[in-house]
Amino acid sequence: MSLVSYDHLSQLCFEMEVAALSMGFSVEDLSWPGLAVGDLFHRPRATVLVTVKGVDKLTLPVKGISYPIENAVPFSLDSVANAIHTLFSEETPVVLQLAPSEERVYMVGKANSVFEDLSVTLRQLRNRLFQDNSILSSLPLNSLSRNNEVDLLFLSELQVLHDIASLLSRHKHLAKDHSPDLYSLELAGLEEVGKRYGEDSQQFKDASQILADSLQKFADEMFNLYSGNAVVEVVAVKAFNSPLTRKTRSILQSSQSETENPYNLAYPYNYNYSVIFNIILWMMIGLALAVIVISYNLWNMDPGYDSIIYRMTNQKIRMD
Repeated sequence: MSLVSYDHLSQLCFEMEVAALSMGFSVEDLSWPGLAVGDLFHRPRATVLVTVKGVDKLTLPVKGISYPIENAVPFSLDSVANAIHTLFSEETPVVLQLAPSEERVYMVGKANSVFEDLSVTLRQLRNRLFQDNSILSSLPLNSLSRNNEVDLLFLSELQVLHDIASLLSRHKHLAKDHSPDLYSLELAGLEEVGKRYGEDSQQFKDASQILADSLQKFADEMFNLYSGNAVVEVVAVKAFNSPLTRKTRSILQSSQSETENPYNLAYPYNYNYSVIFNIILWMMIGLALAVIVISYNLWNMDPGYDSIIYRMTNQKIRMD
């Protein structure tokens, strides 16, 4: 299945169906004709979706297929992530959903071990920016400042893109397996820059250009890591028509649970657990032994001498 030229993407909620269908999953109804039928047995091994908030259009250095979006409504790839995790649970594919500005992260499968060192909280992101190997050492900031919190939030999201590609490059075997991988990233730093300086400011223009270059580099790296067998999508939306309400896993809750249980131990049982366990265990052992003994005796029984039914019948016959 491949993308074809079309006028527009009528609703942003179709993005979930487009992602699911491109990875080989069935969908109920997709009336958008922007997908063409392709090889059923040659599906993308990865789907990378980056949502950029605060801008209607983002021009990337390399020209690609793009569609204007109408009726932008909130969407979620949770159903696609759950389908991947359910169908490929034994192969444990990479499923990573991340929104740095909201400190929201969801990792399933191999992503738990590969991206466990990924900075996701605002404090971690800030500390990561001032390390020696951060993007600040090579990225031209132009009018942006290292001392402004809004600028640092924007730059920290670019750092996350760089770290994801860097971590995946050190685990290239994940991109070579047969299970599909899903990456969903939501970037709101550019929107905050526009609110802080204004959309006509030089800072917003520089941030838009830096983001476009960083996204193009990130897309190229992910595309190459999967040997060209990946779909990289960038959704630029000014604002959603309605808020998205869904249940999410907070990174703060995750960090608290990991602190309380750093060794991944099972939850504690109450004092009745050992009593109930022994009752069930020995009852099952006793029933199993009883079935074995009864079966053995029935198998070796002589009906003429050991059975009370046949014995009484023989005596009655003799008396008659």
